[in-house]
Formats: sequence, structure tokens, C-alpha cells
Amino acid sequence: MCAILSIPAESDRWASLYTARRHLIACATVIEEMQGWLPVEVSSEVLDFGLHLRPEKLREALQAKIDEASLGAEVLLLGYGLCSMAVVGLQARTAQLVIPRVDDCIAIFLGSCAAYQQQARQEPGTYYLTKGWIEAGDTPFAEHQQLVERYGEQKARRMTSLMLKNYRRLAFINTGQYESVRFREEARRTAEAFNLNFEEIDGSAALVQKMVSGPWDGEFVVVAPGEAVKYTDFVQTKP
Repeated sequence: MCAILSIPAESDRWASLYTARRHLIACATVIEEMQGWLPVEVSSEVLDFGLHLRPEKLREALQAKIDEASLGAEVLLLGYGLCSMAVVGLQARTAQLVIPRVDDCIAIFLGSCAAYQQQARQEPGTYYLTKGWIEAGDTPFAEHQQLVERYGEQKARRMTSLMLKNYRRLAFINTGQYESVRFREEARRTAEAFNLNFEEIDGSAALVQKMVSGPWDGEFVVVAPGEAVKYTDFVQTKP
């Protein structure tokens, strides 16, 4: 999906908020990509990556953090995308919410929806890895060893191959925010072990930088205080 609203050129209505009291709430896999760009005055906190497994629990955790952080911030930056609808319904009673208009964090790591769409056209059957995902261990590759211990190598191999049947490429996204050698090699070994083509692709901090400092153009959902995030915020295209 990764739709972007086309917004007519106008004066930047959000400009006064780019230096307001801002607080970032981000997924554990996203936060380290953002830390290098956060001004000292922007506070931040991290939510566990495992919450993605149950979007309703992620929504509850995000709303609780939003309610708490709204007491001291004028703008709340969410380091999430639509994330299996987890952000739909979120609202901040007294603060602006700013969310990248993306399906998930792959587009955040690549710098834009356009970059994500280009990769999808080039090779739709791609499984993406970053340092954060490798460390979180929430991938079919990490689960494989657990399957081996439970079912044995042969059956585990069949089960993992079934999960990966639609993938041909394993792409390691190098965002340049950390020493990548160890994670690159781990991704390469993983690709070889599961007969996937390995490729390293460049990430970009473009979307992260805009999120922190503006402009909040059509690549972002900006929700006014008291209003709720809607699914249509992520999919509608306006003339």
C-alpha cells in the first residue's frame, strides 16, 4: 500500500511545532536509527518489539504511553507505521501526533515509501533484515533453531522452507547508524543457509530527519489534539 497523500503547496502550517516540546515513542528496532538525529531537547522512550505480535496489545501500550507523555509534550512523534492497524484509534488529548505514513518500518529504514516501492518492484519476494531485527530475533530464521530442537533438523527445515516459500532474496538494510560488519555477515550466512539471494541495500535517514525536525509533508500523518488516527489517513489520496 504505502500510499502518500498529495498535499497542495502552501505555507508550512506546522513550522511553529518543529521546535516545540517533542517526545518520541518508538519501537526497539527503530529507535537506534533515530537516536543519532535526535536533538538533546527531544526526549524518547522505547517499546518492546514483541508487542508487534499482538497489534491490539501494541495499541494499548502506545495509548498508555501517549496519555502519559502528553502531560509534558506538545508533539508526540511515533516511530511506527500503520503496523497491522495498531496505530488506528490512537489519540492524544492535548498534543499533536506525528506518524510516518508508511505500512511498517521497512519504509522508515529505506527513507521513504518511494524507496520501498522501488525495492518491491525490483524484487517483490524479499525478506528484509536490519541490526534491530537480527538482535530482536523475531524472524523465521531465529525461530528455525527452536524448531530444530523441538522437531529435528529435517522436519524443521521443511517447516522453515514453507514459511519462506514466497521469498527469493534476503536484503540487509545498512542504515549507516552502526558498525554493520557483524550484522551483514550474519545476514549473508542466513541467506546462504536458506538458499536465498543475498543483497545489501543502502538505507536512508531522510524520513527520520524529517520526522524529528520537519517538514511534515505528505509523508506524515499529523493528528490534532483530541482527534483519533484513522485508517484512511494512510490510504486516501487527495487531489
